[in-house]
Amino acid sequence: MNKLLFKYFKKSLIVITILINIISGNLLAQSKNPSPLNFPTPKNVDNMLFYIQRDPNINTAIYAVNYSENGKIDKSNPIKSYWIRYAEKGEKKDFSYMQRKFAYGIESKTTVNNEEFELQFVSYKKLSLTLKKIDSDQKYHVFVNVNQKKIQVEKIFVRIEGGSFWLPNVKYAEITGIDASSNKTITERIVLK
Repeated sequence: MNKLLFKYFKKSLIVITILINIISGNLLAQSKNPSPLNFPTPKNVDNMLFYIQRDPNINTAIYAVNYSENGKIDKSNPIKSYWIRYAEKGEKKDFSYMQRKFAYGIESKTTVNNEEFELQFVSYKKLSLTLKKIDSDQKYHVFVNVNQKKIQVEKIFVRIEGGSFWLPNVKYAEITGIDASSNKTITERIVLK
């Protein structure tokens, strides 16, 4: 294996390890967000499903419905994802190859009825998400089952305290959205050991 390929392989493994640590762990209720950063809420983002924010900066990963030119969802690639680089004047930027393939990217497959999609982060296959159109607004939304609750995902926050660029000290991730049974906003925390 040549040196360049080995270097990218090594970095990929580190990124995968980081994201697995972000999502794994015990589920607990949220307290508050102790981050010292003031995170912006993405506004006027076409077809946005949810977003991810994390320390150590305010750049935000956006996940949106990917429509084809005919206005229907692209069944082979139903999610498009990219950065809004708030730390860089709000510039929109695609994920790098490494981020897309080993960290923040999402894989999808259609379900039996061919109108819903099973989604998984490339870095953690155990967290199963569902993309489907709901009757109440005829729009697509992403759902996840966390702590025996079905949540319509709106945002995910990842708390990082120290560590290094390739091996941050991830404390927890929080999933915020609408509880499907009560229609109220809830946050569930995934605590890392």
